[in-house]
Amino acid sequence: HNLRIDYKLKRQDSTKMLLIKSEQLLRIEEHDFAIRPGFGGAAIPVGIDVQVESIDSISEVNMDFTMTLYLRHYWKDERLSFPSRNNQSRTFDSRLVKKIWVPDVFFVHSKRSFIHDTTMDNIMLRVFPDGNILYSVRVTVTALCSMDFSSFPLDTQNCSLELESYAYNENDLMLYWKNGNDSLRTDEIVLSQFFIEHFQASSGLGFYSSTGWYSRLFINFILRRHIFFFMLQTYFPTMLMVVLSWVSFWIDRRAVPARVSLGITTVLTMSTIITGVSSSMPQVSYVKAVDIYLWTSFLFVFLSVIEYAAVNYCTTLEEMRKMKRGKIPSTFNASQAMAFDGCFHDNDIELTPFPRMAPTLTSDPLTTPTESPDIHPTEGTRLRRQRSVRENVDLLVSNSYMIDSYSRLAFPLSYLLFNTIYWSMYS
Repeated sequence: HNLRIDYKLKRQDSTKMLLIKSEQLLRIEEHDFAIRPGFGGAAIPVGIDVQVESIDSISEVNMDFTMTLYLRHYWKDERLSFPSRNNQSRTFDSRLVKKIWVPDVFFVHSKRSFIHDTTMDNIMLRVFPDGNILYSVRVTVTALCSMDFSSFPLDTQNCSLELESYAYNENDLMLYWKNGNDSLRTDEIVLSQFFIEHFQASSGLGFYSSTGWYSRLFINFILRRHIFFFMLQTYFPTMLMVVLSWVSFWIDRRAVPARVSLGITTVLTMSTIITGVSSSMPQVSYVKAVDIYLWTSFLFVFLSVIEYAAVNYCTTLEEMRKMKRGKIPSTFNASQAMAFDGCFHDNDIELTPFPRMAPTLTSDPLTTPTESPDIHPTEGTRLRRQRSVRENVDLLVSNSYMIDSYSRLAFPLSYLLFNTIYWSMYS
């Protein structure tokens, strides 16, 4: 039993001695690591390479993205050089990192960031005999991405993650990509709403009025949005509501409850779709592509309701004219004379072809222009003359079913033309 205790103590002492030997080997206590390497001389070059593990989320409402990556730093600190027969490096964890100088790289425009610590801090330090150092951390960062939604959801977004030294300007520290464009590597990343077109590494300078110029690195990536989700959730339902509103053109003009309820239902459904899309988007001050489509479709639905209001008014006005002329008995029930094509077919009602328009119109809007006697045209006169606007209106009022007939063709053609222009502009 005493031998086992002595063996344990010996192992603890050897572990402690190993740690002390490492610090003595690197001569940590002999130098002031609060000062950067080569202080007073040229700026120390710090190479960077990044491996993007995942893009966890992209938020349109907050205009940011969350990315998990491996950030690796390369520099040389001759104060940490040590003799080695086989030229092997030594690897340490986060405990030794706190005792030496490391670059103070931070993420510009970041909202939140943290280094993973399961099961230990995800930090690795590798020191080579000649003083070259590799410092790697696994970090998750949420950064700002200024998005332009003028073409949403047919848009492409350009986002970037920027790295910079916090304390050391370009006179003390210079950041550069370790292997050029090959310094940025990515795993296979699949996003639900976006397709990543490509990653690109670039560099530049950042200026602060109080402290000067700082070396800055950029991780640029382009996101192209998948349209299929929005086709299913927004565009197809909107198209169906517009087409459904046209059904009222084939319903008899006397079926007031049917046509009114259909129009109100489509208007309310369109309002619900617009509200749902707006609630999931940031409150921007410009018009988005989806807004143009939704509000134009809403206008078509609304105009179909207004169209029936015009048909109903013209029908009522036509009946009042006929009743005033005595062609419709006062006890006549209009619901008994309905037909699918919108025309009356009751025997008590006199159906005449389009009336001939007299040269002059009566001032009473409830009276019909009197028929002019047949006048044989003389030589040199035209058989037809162009009707005035008022004559065309009177003709339309006298034949209100024509409004539905024209709408059956005008509404679909207009909506088809709008869709052609819309998708050719934004696709």
